[in-house]
Amino acid sequence: MTDRIDAGFGELLDRAGNLGAGKSMTPQDGSGAGQAWSPSSWRSKPAMHIPADYPDPAKLAAVEKQLSSYPPLVFAGEARTLTAKLAEVAEGKAFLLQGGDCAESFEEFHPNNIRDMLRLFLQMAVVLTFAGRKPVVKVGRIAGQFAKPRSAPTETQNGVTLPSYRGDNINDRAFTKEARLPDPQRLLQAYSQSAATLNLVRAFTQGGYAGLQNVNTWMLDFVQRSAAGRHYREVADRITDTLDFMAAIGITAETTPALDRTSFFTSHEALLLGYEEAMTREDSTRPGEFYDTSAHMIWIGDRTRQLDHAHVEFCSGVKNPIGMKCGPSLAEDDMIRLIDKLNPDNVPGRLTLIARFGSDKVAGGLPKLVRRVQKEGRKVAWSSDPMHGNTETKGDFKTRPFERILSEISSFIDIVESEGAHAGGVHFEMTGQNVTECTGGSTQISAENLSQAYKTACDPRLNNEQALELAFLIADKLAKKRKS
Repeated sequence: MTDRIDAGFGELLDRAGNLGAGKSMTPQDGSGAGQAWSPSSWRSKPAMHIPADYPDPAKLAAVEKQLSSYPPLVFAGEARTLTAKLAEVAEGKAFLLQGGDCAESFEEFHPNNIRDMLRLFLQMAVVLTFAGRKPVVKVGRIAGQFAKPRSAPTETQNGVTLPSYRGDNINDRAFTKEARLPDPQRLLQAYSQSAATLNLVRAFTQGGYAGLQNVNTWMLDFVQRSAAGRHYREVADRITDTLDFMAAIGITAETTPALDRTSFFTSHEALLLGYEEAMTREDSTRPGEFYDTSAHMIWIGDRTRQLDHAHVEFCSGVKNPIGMKCGPSLAEDDMIRLIDKLNPDNVPGRLTLIARFGSDKVAGGLPKLVRRVQKEGRKVAWSSDPMHGNTETKGDFKTRPFERILSEISSFIDIVESEGAHAGGVHFEMTGQNVTECTGGSTQISAENLSQAYKTACDPRLNNEQALELAFLIADKLAKKRKS
């Protein structure tokens, strides 16, 4: 199920322009336990949060075989480039901005939504770079972030119980028996949507749209009316003045092409391992090295990071940079064993630890983990996911308070830096749309406002104004740290 790929092809293109939570399934058609790693060796191990109720397993296998013959979405050389950039994050020389949809949907797939998400990324990156005086590594939860683990295998509405919605590449949100059945054909649609998304992202980031000379055109209409938007314009004007000076001395996009483009990478949770296996290829320039070509970076969730289970097994063998969520249930010894399994050669940039505790638990749980990593000399990048530990329910809606999100990020930065490590980045669920899913922020979204534009396919996301406001607040804190 693997083919060799040309590691340099991506760079050439760029230059050219279980049935639920708590249950596991153990497939029987993979390599046996104790054998050497292969793209299918995960199949011999317990696999949490992978649906076992596909009506026709033969059809699923046929779709996975079909996907294994499709072109890669990303390339080995690009993944290696991201590893090198994340090594700079681990060393405190760069900052990681990772974010995007909780779960991408087929319904919201539209070029304007992709453009607005990318524009938000560019805005946030400019703010963080300007304040932190460090390059920002931009990694989207995009072009593959479909499947989601769920806290329960079923849900009940009006006395009717059906399987939970697991993401558009598995089943449908509609609350009917037919819609909730896993459908392998959805994997093909997810691949096609990911390919089209990547095509547009590459065009934007390499075709001039992402050039710094456009910094004043990235504004979204409603951001122009906000306090964050006014602050952004001040930063944008200062950058424009700098660019005008550079142009006056002959440094322009024509003489320095780097000013006219930017690097942007993709990521998603490697949850549906049959799809990830089908997208895994052997690098033609480095025989024996395998890359999951569904994304530049993949991560292991807090619910699927069991050392002897399928998700850790699969991720341990591919050469992509790997993320691992770290929450209150992660013991120090288990963390070290996981680090050594996923990054046995202690390569900087290979592994990013993404802390997701909650604002009320981060002070009690994070320091000992950072301290242990420092003591053991493990080379990792540290990032904060302030979203998943701060979810609460208001009426019929799940939401996340802006103030708790900001509080966890602030505590994360203080804790990691006080332990002698580098607070390397943030990991947001956010959208370029003007949704009402998280409460608070300068727009003062209240619980009563949530129904106005609650569009998420799964968990609540920061809207573009809240995300940009957070970027400014983080930038201010980073600037104070830099100057102290």
